[in-house]
Amino acid sequence: MKKLSIIFIMAIASFTTNAQSSFKEDVEVLQSVYGKSKSDLVKQYMNLSDTQAAAFTKIYDNYEVSRKALGQTKFQLINDYAANYATLTDAKADELAKATLKNHIAYEKLYEKTYSQSKKAIGAINAAKFIQLEVYLQTIIRSEILEAIPFIGELDKTKVQ
Repeated sequence: MKKLSIIFIMAIASFTTNAQSSFKEDVEVLQSVYGKSKSDLVKQYMNLSDTQAAAFTKIYDNYEVSRKALGQTKFQLINDYAANYATLTDAKADELAKATLKNHIAYEKLYEKTYSQSKKAIGAINAAKFIQLEVYLQTIIRSEILEAIPFIGELDKTKVQ
């Protein structure tokens, strides 16, 4: 029993440490997967003319500011989950779930806003290319996050009942 409690405590500590170090910046995941900065990936994939690139740069920079703010919120939610994992209540689970859903909706609204702005500046095909790439990259990041954090109650399975 004592051994399992120690394993459980170590797992929680490891989870908290991993959450803090793994989610500092979404871009780190991309760089580790692709060996390039995100802006380099976007620039290479988009392959815009100089005129289009100039028009898109401001939109992209504004997008990145908003995306990073949403990423910070996501990071805070993960840390909050980690801090409360062992003592999660219905109220806290509800709070975290609602905040996570709100964060996901904010990402979707940001995609929509950026698509609309990009479409006006660089055309629908190029705007769609950017959104497709961004959703793909964010899906990779989301997958990495989901792989790194335990499901609710998952660590409880190490306890003797």
